[in-house]
Amino acid sequence: MASVAALETHLRNIVEGEVRFDVGTRAAYATDASNYRQVPVGVVIPRHEGDVIAALSIARENSMPILARGGGTSLAGQACNAAIVLDFSKYMNRVIAIDASGRVAQVEPGVVQSHLNAALAPHGLFFAPDPSTKDRCTIGGMIGNNSCGAHSAAYGKTVDNVEALEVILYDGTQLSLRGSMDDAQLDAAIARGGREGDLYSKLRELLDHCADSVRAHFPKLPRRVSGYNLDELMPERGFNVARAIVGSEGTLATILRATIRGVPRPKEVGLAVLGFDDVFIAADQTPWLLEHRPEALEGFDENLPEFARIKKMPGVQFLPAGRAFLLVELGGTSRDEARERVERVIAQARELRECTGVVYLADAREQAAVWQIRESGLGSSAFIPGRPRSWPGAEDSAVPPANLGEFLRGFDRILSSRNLKVATYYGHFGEGCVHARVNFDLMSASGIETFRAAMIQLGELVASLGGSLSGEHGDGLARSELLPMMFRPELIGAFHDFKRIFDPNSMINPGVIVAPHPLDSHLKLGANYRPREIATHFNFKAEGGLAGAALKCVGIGKCRKTEAGTMCPSYMATREEVHSTRGRARILFEALTTDLLPDGFADPAVKDALDLCLSCKGCKGECPSSVDMAAYRAEFFSNYYRSHPRPLSSSFFGRLNEVARIASYVPWIANAFAHAPIVGDAVKKALAIHPERELPRFARRTFRSWFERRTAPGASMREVVLFPDTFTNFFEQHVAIAAVEVLERAGFRVIIPRFELCCGRPLYDQGMLDLAKARLREVMEVLDPFVAVGIPVVGLEPSCILTFRDELPSLFSEDLRAKAIASGAFLLDEFLAREAPEFAPPELRRRIIVQGHCHQKALAGIGGEVALLSRAAGAELEVLDAGCCGMAGAFGYDRDHFEISKQIGARVLIPAIDQAPPDAIIVADGFSCRSQIRHFCPTRRPMHLAEVLNERLG
Repeated sequence: MASVAALETHLRNIVEGEVRFDVGTRAAYATDASNYRQVPVGVVIPRHEGDVIAALSIARENSMPILARGGGTSLAGQACNAAIVLDFSKYMNRVIAIDASGRVAQVEPGVVQSHLNAALAPHGLFFAPDPSTKDRCTIGGMIGNNSCGAHSAAYGKTVDNVEALEVILYDGTQLSLRGSMDDAQLDAAIARGGREGDLYSKLRELLDHCADSVRAHFPKLPRRVSGYNLDELMPERGFNVARAIVGSEGTLATILRATIRGVPRPKEVGLAVLGFDDVFIAADQTPWLLEHRPEALEGFDENLPEFARIKKMPGVQFLPAGRAFLLVELGGTSRDEARERVERVIAQARELRECTGVVYLADAREQAAVWQIRESGLGSSAFIPGRPRSWPGAEDSAVPPANLGEFLRGFDRILSSRNLKVATYYGHFGEGCVHARVNFDLMSASGIETFRAAMIQLGELVASLGGSLSGEHGDGLARSELLPMMFRPELIGAFHDFKRIFDPNSMINPGVIVAPHPLDSHLKLGANYRPREIATHFNFKAEGGLAGAALKCVGIGKCRKTEAGTMCPSYMATREEVHSTRGRARILFEALTTDLLPDGFADPAVKDALDLCLSCKGCKGECPSSVDMAAYRAEFFSNYYRSHPRPLSSSFFGRLNEVARIASYVPWIANAFAHAPIVGDAVKKALAIHPERELPRFARRTFRSWFERRTAPGASMREVVLFPDTFTNFFEQHVAIAAVEVLERAGFRVIIPRFELCCGRPLYDQGMLDLAKARLREVMEVLDPFVAVGIPVVGLEPSCILTFRDELPSLFSEDLRAKAIASGAFLLDEFLAREAPEFAPPELRRRIIVQGHCHQKALAGIGGEVALLSRAAGAELEVLDAGCCGMAGAFGYDRDHFEISKQIGARVLIPAIDQAPPDAIIVADGFSCRSQIRHFCPTRRPMHLAEVLNERLG
């Protein structure tokens, strides 16, 4: 066996894709969404099938295990191993062909499920299994896990929707598994001889030995995902080797291509939401509800709506009275048919004494809002400040649906007897599979002992009720050891034989299903968990320090979505795990808790991962666990530059307020200096600014200068403080002037702080937190007297004014002034909606395109702004789902970031503006957003909301 360095070199020489053996990549792939951690030897990102074949040949020559990985969202530990990881998601993600008449599609394993369904949609089809991770899970991963999702009651599991597989074994043998085989076809396959013939011969021999036991003793329930699918080899199932491999968790073969079945979309669906007094009573309703043949029958307890309220999810308003809820989705060929089916369910529910309320939802947006609550279950229940962390492991058992109520009551008794609690119950009630994260203590020897004992006891309960240890998340490290509780010895032996037929030396994802690792081994935390104590500026006490904050990432990978929202712009552009929120959190966690990264929290791998973080706060708003990577990034760079020289560009952009103050005395000289052909180029070079970027021009006079020379209106009007941020004061004073006129027209007397202030936003982005705190102390001294007497503060630059709501109370958690200012600071639209609800925008009669600022979307929402603009007479409003613009303060100016900035903007924003009518109004409240739009759409003039609301649009 060659050294690891030689292995890496061999792979680089033969693989056209990417080969990553650096510690940062290995840290990012060391765990999945489970309790477990195994550091990979390295990662290969293949471009095509030839790369997979080449990587396997090198692995085989060096007796190196391999692990094929999809979205990395596995909850049982099967997506991490001390092996060469093959990540198919970046390149091998094509929909190769769609046969609409045959209702099948051929795909590569890395295609994301929602991307596949987008391709199938024009044909009226969809791939039915729909786990809550559908916007980032891959088809290869779904096949590996035998994923199910909310609609498996109607459409079955992944195994029921796979038609054929092209796979490669560890020894290099490629197999075309084409579905069912009759005796003649099996005889012909055996007769071909070689490795393929021998494999089929051994499979027939295995079947002869275990068929009776499989028929008699395999659990008869819809969600039996544990173990291998030996039942698919039964003659009555057509000896389907492709489907027998589904759910094998990457332990038998590596998928190169898959042919999946598409099913027709229901034309219309209606949703009945039923309320009950507790989750156990709700579970008891499953049998009669299944008689109505729902498309989906899902449920959750009262805790999930509580978490949803914390996240301000709109769906909570549509729930009926109750402390547990069932979602019953029924379809039809018409809206009337769907409604009639729903009404029959509701009528029967109303006759039940146990039912506390019913709601019928026909509107697709309302349905989606309620489904969003259900799909948030995993991430939102993992960490709630003030409560113990909760963990998977016992989260995925399934029983016959008729036994669900009995199972949940037994589950609760076992946990209560060990002083354990469930964070929330949620899941697939119609399939007898309910998920529950438990507050296991995985950081102490006694806690781990309790974890193991509880898992054994829960396994016994599942087996006694004829259930499956896994209902869709797989066995992995969490449950493989418990399989003998569920399967008789001869079936466990058959599993071993099945594995040996495909992988005789156990080199593909070893330690899973067969010859398993103990369920309390390879824990991510463990009894020796001792995170490094790092002094921080932000208050991470509730999370357990900075390491605990990084641990908020539970690995479900919402940051790997690419179609909607803001999080995560750098992943959307690069498709790189290390440049996702999850990848960064993983690397931070390793830096703070293990010795994998040699320099710990100051390691270059951490810097490289955080370098492309735009501090957009998309993760704080969209991550179910509210990971705040912008804060972690600021802490890192604050720490890093204590021992490393700070670049000139970082100091320049961080101290932009001071630079602008000086420049404001002679703005014409500053502008000439920055934009002169030779001198300007030298400035750009010194500040590491990309040659194509132009520094913003300083205004000829500041907003403060204009304000101090104007005649103020009468003192009898209500007062409001307008906060002149760096950007509107020194660069775009016309925005602040428009805001003054709007506020006065709305009936307010505008005042500004007596002293020049800065929120410190550029300082945070550069990790200059000591200076940022000094600026905020000045802010508190000046603004607190206004807030204390009820005078609100209005800001125009979202990233600045929302600093008072976000960073200020975290940096000064014990200062009551910080809390008061956080409550008394508003964006312009928020203030008008609250204090001047009758304020009417001018008549516009034009197309209005709105690009929301990332911080605004994450911390305040843009609903108020949209509502305000929609009241403008004749306005045709379009709110872009464009995510981040790509500029993000200084980020887009940097010569090393320019192309990424351009890619991010080009994803949605720039094309949408280019295609807009010439007279369209482009609304972008962020200075950076407007700068990005002006750069890539030079004929457009983006405007702030204040300008649009001002009557003098010209």
